[in-house]
Amino acid sequence: MKLCGNWPVSSEHGCGARSEMPFGARHGPVQWMTEAASFEVQVMSFFRALLSGRSVRLATFLALVALTLNGCAGLFGGDPVRVNVAGIEPIDSQGFEMRFNVKLRVQNPNDSAVSFNGVSLDLELNGKPFASGVSDQVGTVPRYGETIVNVPLTVPAFAAVRQAFAFVGATESGQIPYILRGKLAGGLTGTTRFIDQGTLSLPSAGMALP
Repeated sequence: MKLCGNWPVSSEHGCGARSEMPFGARHGPVQWMTEAASFEVQVMSFFRALLSGRSVRLATFLALVALTLNGCAGLFGGDPVRVNVAGIEPIDSQGFEMRFNVKLRVQNPNDSAVSFNGVSLDLELNGKPFASGVSDQVGTVPRYGETIVNVPLTVPAFAAVRQAFAFVGATESGQIPYILRGKLAGGLTGTTRFIDQGTLSLPSAGMALP
């Protein structure tokens, strides 16, 4: 081995060629530890970037959504509201239609209040559609409480004529079966559907339509 300046060269080659240093000589233990430490720093920097700024806000948002959904699940697991017809009053009609104001008594048997921002009703008599109505009334049924909801119902002229004949046939028994279907819309609990059914008692002399 010869020296060409400060560089070792092999005996076969002149000063124009440098000998290659062994791999272990160029990458000693100290250099490997330095590279490993540098890699660890890069990994930690990457995770810090994930946990900062926009990522933190996203994680917070997802946590709030999870809490909200858990709260809604508790509301959905409650008992259904109870709805009964508290009264029916005639109101001004238009043309050949008949209109009634139906008073609904809504009871909430749950530990949480039920909010609503709309009501829809469908009334069947003798198994046939008879009247329907909607209302944009907004309200809240308190926990273990009740409230009265007013919904105007419209009876189309054809349905009124058809039911008039049914009333004549029902005077013998004096009873007409009815089914009232509806829904309360709105709030975190979503749409609450209900159904009420029973019989209407008619006077012995028949029932006069308004």
